Amino acid sequence: MAGSQWESPDFEPSLPVSEKSNPLTRDLDRASPGRIVQMLQACDAQMFQEDSGGIYQRLLSEGVVKTVMEVAKRVEIILKGPEEGAIVLSGCGTSGRLAFLAASAFNRELRRLDRQPVYSYVIAGGDRALFTSQEAPEDDAGLGVAGLEKVCEGKKQVLFIGISCGLSAPFVAGQLDFCLRRPEVYTPVLIGFNPATQARSDPIPGCSFTFLSVVRRLQERAETRDAFLLNPAVGPEAVSGSSRMKGGSATKILLEAVLSAAHAAAFSHQPVTFEGVLQHMRTYEEAFQRTYTHSEEIAALVEAAGHSLRCGGTVCYLGWGSQALLGLIDASECNPTFGADYKDIRGFINGGYSSLNNNEGPLSDLGPEFLISHEDFLRLVLPGLTDRDTVVLLYSDADNLSQVVATARRVREKTRGVHAVWHHAEGNESEEQDAVHQLCLSTLSIAWPPHSSLHMQWELSTKLVLNAVSTGAHVLKGKVFRNYMVDVQVTNSKLYGRAARLLQILSGFPESRCEDALLKVIHRVDGVSGDIAVHTAAARSREKVVPLALLCLLTGCSLEEAESCLRRQPIVREAVEAFIQNK
Repeated sequence: MAGSQWESPDFEPSLPVSEKSNPLTRDLDRASPGRIVQMLQACDAQMFQEDSGGIYQRLLSEGVVKTVMEVAKRVEIILKGPEEGAIVLSGCGTSGRLAFLAASAFNRELRRLDRQPVYSYVIAGGDRALFTSQEAPEDDAGLGVAGLEKVCEGKKQVLFIGISCGLSAPFVAGQLDFCLRRPEVYTPVLIGFNPATQARSDPIPGCSFTFLSVVRRLQERAETRDAFLLNPAVGPEAVSGSSRMKGGSATKILLEAVLSAAHAAAFSHQPVTFEGVLQHMRTYEEAFQRTYTHSEEIAALVEAAGHSLRCGGTVCYLGWGSQALLGLIDASECNPTFGADYKDIRGFINGGYSSLNNNEGPLSDLGPEFLISHEDFLRLVLPGLTDRDTVVLLYSDADNLSQVVATARRVREKTRGVHAVWHHAEGNESEEQDAVHQLCLSTLSIAWPPHSSLHMQWELSTKLVLNAVSTGAHVLKGKVFRNYMVDVQVTNSKLYGRAARLLQILSGFPESRCEDALLKVIHRVDGVSGDIAVHTAAARSREKVVPLALLCLLTGCSLEEAESCLRRQPIVREAVEAFIQNK
């Protein structure tokens, strides 16, 4: 089967699982909206595949569930003594945003119970990384340690959960090393989706350790349950290396499985059990299945968003509550993944920063990318909307539907491209929802069993939908070559290495020739050498670095010819064919 081909030791053997290409999506760049959604569904299904006794443990494997139980019991201990304990969630990019999402949600639950909040989050680049790409800090192990020390000041017992989907981020490696050297206070947990042997072995500037050496130390400590490693394989991403998708979804599942079990044990007298944890994790599989029963409606959203991007329009997620947070997260990921402008896909939340409770408070003064409230949308974006733009309303029946109706009416006055994604209990319809439906071109209505309190599963559903919308739209715009994101920004060492590997895979040329092509595009001259940090700093001011290098490699054209060709035809595979035909 194509879906399990990636598990063969002969399939792209030099790449870790998280960086392999997925055989299911080889022709993603030439797929229709409906076919794109089918491919994404097949890839997401790989998260929940049963353990077949192969070389990879899976999300629902016995060993993974047992480790979730052990970590949940450690969380429970801290929940019962919050004055001197802390639970810290940390990561880079998507991982850091999901750390923020989980920490915020479970602190809210503690406040509801009149308990002291114990959760903190750390994200590489600080709070600005919640909404924009901040790639360079991912390479700084010292920054990670400083952020961890700051939130743990005065604490006597800390459970630290570091998230690095590819077991690769120096920011997280530094934090794990710090925890391993202070076992009297810190218990480290690592979440990622590669086998331990595939952890990144490249030297980390200014450090005596690599991510791989940290993982080995953590494994040794795990034997005495003084550290924990949660690293099931969920299969290659639909777009190679885009860990915001399955990596992000599996991160959300694991974090919430751990913390939900701990809260139930601490406050509802429900002990942490294997069956209880497994049952909770399977509710996410049910959410996946329920979501993709609406494949046709998701495909309609993909088509609308793709049309907007191709026409130079914008896609706006206008949301309420946690659904809005997922819109903000999805929009923020498009810049580093697809080289998108912040205006291409944007997220807005009802209540703005007052709804977030983020560490640094309002960031509106930092620039237009940080204007995230509905008021900002109505003031700055709405006046310029036309029928080439797409607006997606994100909400549930727990939100104020009168507000949703009023907002939908205002948007509908400017554009016909209004769509809705809403979650509700089965049978819970209303006149207000009928009014929203009448104002929208399409409504994706996802019904859940009555009395269901599993709002975290609703959130996963929204995440899957929005990942499909933003990925599919960029595929239709030509940002993907086969199933590789070719317009990736080369702004840190991880992405520099990914870009060089990508050029090798797609061109078939040796590493040295591919790196020469990459450096020529970055520096505009031949024969450049030096430190990777110099190259990534220069690349921040360049556009279409990898597409230009790939076009030069595949056609033998000059950099100037490649730039001209991509201006005429931005879809790389078609640009290559057009250049060869006209040669």
